[in-house]
Amino acid sequence: MSKLKSDVNDLLFESILKLETLEDAYDFFEDLLTMKEIEAMSQRILAAKRLIEGKTYYQITEETKISSTTLSRVSTCVRYGTGGYKKVLSKTSK
Repeated sequence: MSKLKSDVNDLLFESILKLETLEDAYDFFEDLLTMKEIEAMSQRILAAKRLIEGKTYYQITEETKISSTTLSRVSTCVRYGTGGYKKVLSKTSK
């Protein structure tokens, strides 16, 4: 069981699962998060995608402007985590 598991987190994740369109997602996340928080999450997902594609740390930091510390954490999650990045990225079209 995930260490994140809680009733309040269930509400968050169930709310995300209810989003049906890209526009709905933009509206929800714009209300929920700051632009910096959205940017940070987007950078992490892009970094994970590039790692899976075999890009180098240098290429990824240049493209995403992510810190090497954050990239290292993303890399650890891609290699040894729960598989969340791979699950999501295998379902995206871009």
